[in-house]
Amino acid sequence: MLKVRNLESGYGDLRVLRHVSLHVNPGEIVTIIGANGAGKTTLLHTIAGLMKARSGEVLFNGSDITGLAAERRVLSGCSLVPEGRQLFADMTVHENLILGANVRYKRKEHEMVEGVLEHVYGLFPVLRERLGQYAGTLSGGEQQMLAIARALMAAPKLVMMDEPSMGLAPLIVKEIFNVVRRLREDGATVLLVEQNAKAALAIADRGYVIETGRIILQGPSEELLHNRDVQRAYLGRDLDSETKI
Repeated sequence: MLKVRNLESGYGDLRVLRHVSLHVNPGEIVTIIGANGAGKTTLLHTIAGLMKARSGEVLFNGSDITGLAAERRVLSGCSLVPEGRQLFADMTVHENLILGANVRYKRKEHEMVEGVLEHVYGLFPVLRERLGQYAGTLSGGEQQMLAIARALMAAPKLVMMDEPSMGLAPLIVKEIFNVVRRLREDGATVLLVEQNAKAALAIADRGYVIETGRIILQGPSEELLHNRDVQRAYLGRDLDSETKI
């Protein structure tokens, strides 16, 4: 579904991504883990068209979308749930959701939007109860649910999520990751960026480890969970020390 080949991107004179290549197959949950500043958000922003690639290719469903504007990428089936939610705080839950369907409304796909809206309410019943409430007055967990729901309103084939567990209580994190599983069950494909490596790898099929803008490791999630370097750097464990004890 998604193929990224030798992607380079950055800010001004700063090159952040360095020859990044990865792929996501239909129906997969793929996670990208790495420390702060490793290039995770830059990667998602470049795939989503919020940043311009300096070189390399982004292919989606066999088409080269590297030069497409962000709106065209959403229309082709790629939606991003941004880091920090980035909701319109002084707009209601319903207004935020409708904004997420903007590209569909432009194509007069009103029936599709109504169907997606009902699907979103099925995933997040609390949002139906909060329709008239301002987004800025929601709890952190409810805001994250709204951010995911807004991305889903474009009826994407690929949902990209940037740190969906950030700042949330453990019980809410568990609920959010259950939603990610549900999305896959409902036919979506998910590319997940997370600092919570253990939780991300627990639900993902495969993973990539990024450091200083480069993919340094990739493989099945179970394999990465038991990799000593990954455990030391991202899971808070050192198997050598445990063995000596």
